[in-house]
Amino acid sequence: MEGTERVLGHRYRLISRLGSGATGLVWRAEDLLLRREVAVKEIVLSPGTRQEEAEVLIERTRREARAAARLHHPSVISIYDVLDEDGRPWLVMELVEARTLAEVVTTDGPLTPARTAQVGLALLGALEAAHDRGIVHRDVKPGNVLLCSPERGDGRVVLSDFGIATAEGDPALTSTGLLLGSPAYLAPERARGQVPGPASDLWSLGATMFTAVEGTLPYGGRDALETVTAVVTGAHTPFVNAGPLVRVLAGLLEKDPVLRTSAADTRALLMRVAWAPSRTVAPRPVAPAAPVPADRVPTAPGQPDATATLLRDQVSA
Repeated sequence: MEGTERVLGHRYRLISRLGSGATGLVWRAEDLLLRREVAVKEIVLSPGTRQEEAEVLIERTRREARAAARLHHPSVISIYDVLDEDGRPWLVMELVEARTLAEVVTTDGPLTPARTAQVGLALLGALEAAHDRGIVHRDVKPGNVLLCSPERGDGRVVLSDFGIATAEGDPALTSTGLLLGSPAYLAPERARGQVPGPASDLWSLGATMFTAVEGTLPYGGRDALETVTAVVTGAHTPFVNAGPLVRVLAGLLEKDPVLRTSAADTRALLMRVAWAPSRTVAPRPVAPAAPVPADRVPTAPGQPDATATLLRDQVSA
């Protein structure tokens, strides 16, 4: 469909593909009525997807739209419209010209502690806005963080993809064989099957910032199951580049959510680092042969992966 002339809802003309994820594609499109460019998210069902799983994915997409629409924050993508085409919902949203944090770290190397703190403050603001509305994101990770270049925009930091978010008032969705979150950024209590709360998002924020400043995962393994085991029972990768961020990262990666650093304390600690004069050496570069690992372990279409097997019958949205 590259270069397609397809028009959705007699209004949105698909132009080109921007990217793809586990469950869909994102298109650059033109709003023919308002004459502006937008992003359109299309849900793509893999061959062999069971009907019950398809229904869950479709409902999650609608919930993503509802969750994002309830938030008004500069670090959250605005949702403009939802269309039903081909029996699937299509999300029309703000077009953000940016690279993901995962792409930036992989290609340019880790961020400085100060820049990581600035990114962390923006993400924390988005999460606080969500938590105030009873929304838990559940999938904070470098692949869902957009960094706008100062040369192409205003340097904005955006948290995207509320596809597996939970919101107060929504009935639970239970599904077998779905990966709800990325293994390396899954809070320990979620891996144990406990109900996620705001503290779970803060753990994922800490893991995301760890990757940003260190250039590697805080917890890794040969496969998803080993990674989740390390998250629950293991020690994180030693700090090398974090410097003044060590205290806040260690507090966010506390395995007990009750002892985890609060949002207010996290903000105070990040503020001290974000615009303080740098006293640290340049970050250790990431070897080209060892880029930041992928956020999601690929699986055969229609088949659950190791993490899905581990979480089966434990996780409900």
